[in-house]
Amino acid sequence: MYDYLSVVAPDNEETLTTPKPSDVIEHLYINQEIHEGDDGSEEVITYDPAVVGYVTVVFPKLTASDAGTILDFYLSASKGNCMAESFMWVHPSDGHTYVVKFRSDATRTLKYTTFQFANIKLKVMGRIAD
Repeated sequence: MYDYLSVVAPDNEETLTTPKPSDVIEHLYINQEIHEGDDGSEEVITYDPAVVGYVTVVFPKLTASDAGTILDFYLSASKGNCMAESFMWVHPSDGHTYVVKFRSDATRTLKYTTFQFANIKLKVMGRIAD
């Protein structure tokens, strides 16, 4: 997705680096609407040609420290400020740094001595120039 996103500046200079998740699900699209005619024809309206990206990160097992880091990024007014502020996030698979905002609640479960977050959804606003 790095090649299709614009370079943008985050709201703050904080960088969230997470441990390797079990899954990273990338959802990319262009804001379009399709109108299908009764005759099988279709018209596609493109509202904005920019790529829109969402990433869902799955963490089935985290240490208390890593879970605390994610929760701190979510709740801190100087970092994610819940879903209001953008920050930098290092993609655990491709190694690139993206500008993201949270797009899900921070729901976590304590299981004995490990933490589990419900899937964390991030809106990808763009990327940082290399």
